[in-house]
Amino acid sequence: MTGLVIRLAPHERVLLNGAVIENGDRRTSLSIRTPNAHVLRLRDAIHPEQANTPVKRTCYLAQLILAGDSQAEDMITPLIRAIDQLAQVFTDPDSQKLLNNASETAQKGEFYQTLKSLRALLPREERLFTARLS
Repeated sequence: MTGLVIRLAPHERVLLNGAVIENGDRRTSLSIRTPNAHVLRLRDAIHPEQANTPVKRTCYLAQLILAGDSQAEDMITPLIRAIDQLAQVFTDPDSQKLLNNASETAQKGEFYQTLKSLRALLPREERLFTARLS
């Protein structure tokens, strides 16, 4: 099976090419077969006022594309630049792997995968900020 498979919890919402889709009472899977479809889980959405850290701002750039609020061709350069800046801070091998994946998938136009890789950095960023304040 090709394409993106999304597993949804009961009543979970997802934004698909600008349309909000809500799941019913049971868990389900959606298979998105259209290439470059814009998909965003609403539970993962970052509101503009929440984009207050480097990783969250970078996630937000990818999210703008997925939500259809910005065109990919307008956002790809700022997104890649932001990912490159994060690579200067997150130097451990696992973070570098996530950032390389984010960069590669962004260049391929696979922004859902880009966002997924970037979101994996959020707990690490939180730990860095917590350690810095201690």
